[in-house]
Amino acid sequence: MTLNVALTGNIASGKSTVARLWRDAGVPVVSADDLARDAVAPGSEGLARVAQRFGGGVLAPDGSLDRAAMRDLVFRDAEARSDLEAIIHPEVWRLRGEWLAERTAEGHGVVISEIPLLFETRRETAFDRVVFVDAPEDLRLQRVVENRGLSMEEARRMAAAQMDPARKRDGADYVIRNAGSVSDLERGAEEVLSRLRREAEATPGDEANEASENSAGEGLMRLDLHMHTWGSWDCLSDPEAVLAAARARGVDRIALTDHNRLGVALEMAARYPDHVIPGEEVKTAEGIDVIGLYLSEEIPEGTPAREVIDRTRAQGGISYLPHPYAGGKGGGGKFAEELAPLVDVVEGFNGRIHSAGPNRAAMELARRHGKPVGVGSDAHTVGEVARSWVEVPTHPNRPEALLAALREGRVEGRSSSYLVHLASTWAKVRRHLPGAPGPA
Repeated sequence: MTLNVALTGNIASGKSTVARLWRDAGVPVVSADDLARDAVAPGSEGLARVAQRFGGGVLAPDGSLDRAAMRDLVFRDAEARSDLEAIIHPEVWRLRGEWLAERTAEGHGVVISEIPLLFETRRETAFDRVVFVDAPEDLRLQRVVENRGLSMEEARRMAAAQMDPARKRDGADYVIRNAGSVSDLERGAEEVLSRLRREAEATPGDEANEASENSAGEGLMRLDLHMHTWGSWDCLSDPEAVLAAARARGVDRIALTDHNRLGVALEMAARYPDHVIPGEEVKTAEGIDVIGLYLSEEIPEGTPAREVIDRTRAQGGISYLPHPYAGGKGGGGKFAEELAPLVDVVEGFNGRIHSAGPNRAAMELARRHGKPVGVGSDAHTVGEVARSWVEVPTHPNRPEALLAALREGRVEGRSSSYLVHLASTWAKVRRHLPGAPGPA
């Protein structure tokens, strides 16, 4: 398994130094800046489109892109910057995809993509891990002025065009601090690389190994019991890609729980009976969510919560209370004490809850009522899949076996970035555009 890692940081944070250190350590590193240059190389379609949009004033006498003129334009004009990104970014990601496929085929355990605008372009969920290099703003501005020969005004304008570093720190898996000496930065980079390599080595390998580990009998397996596909109105994820990502990340079985729809989950469960639990996340009459697992018939949206539980039980399924203390979708805990005694499983960790309090309260709710604890990434993008899971004894894919296994479960939870909600918002918009992915 190749661990696909994004390396990012705001301007003059030191990310390029970290990239060089990791490249010197033998790790394949590709730079989005290099790919962006390739995307607008002389004679390329990308350069032709840039010239068509911005005119000949952004071209040098030799026909190449005049980067100084282009930079001055886009940092003064937000619309121009957006138009330029719309031309370059798709081509950059195509080139990066080709590079990644080649490095994966070569068998590298860790590959690094250096991407300055990772969060700004909402691409962080495309990676297994995100590393953010951080430095104080005053130090970064000083570096820009000294190393690039720009004025302080230009440096501030460039820094202001990027997202707040605090939001990026929240969305990163690892943060390397760069406020001291070069030696300090080298030590931080070495430590993070060591951890990434350990993660890559711990990830299950090829399909044959996975099949052996996932077979019934003694041993352990990992479950992610709450996630979405393009069957949900706010998700565009191909269900095949969702399952592939889960298995690549060491999760053996997943529950597909689309909003108020069961069709995709049933189809996937029929194709992969050992790896998929068919489920549905029902928006109840009370305005909260209740999940039914191992369903065979769809439960209508707007069904009262108690009736969802009863209908699930009538189908021989498992009733599952997701994110009971989340605002809105969980009622902020309003229905927690009423429903916890009635359901079979309480979700103790939800990967789309970003503060510890609601998940901690859910764990306590399960303990107080003697309920098994479920864990769900609540993934709406492929990048979120299997960030959270529960490790249980290996068992057949049947309701009673799952309930028994969850009694011995070990919870592992990692919250996704706040920015994943932007992907859900985009999915809602995309649904209304021609050619939207997923079932009609």
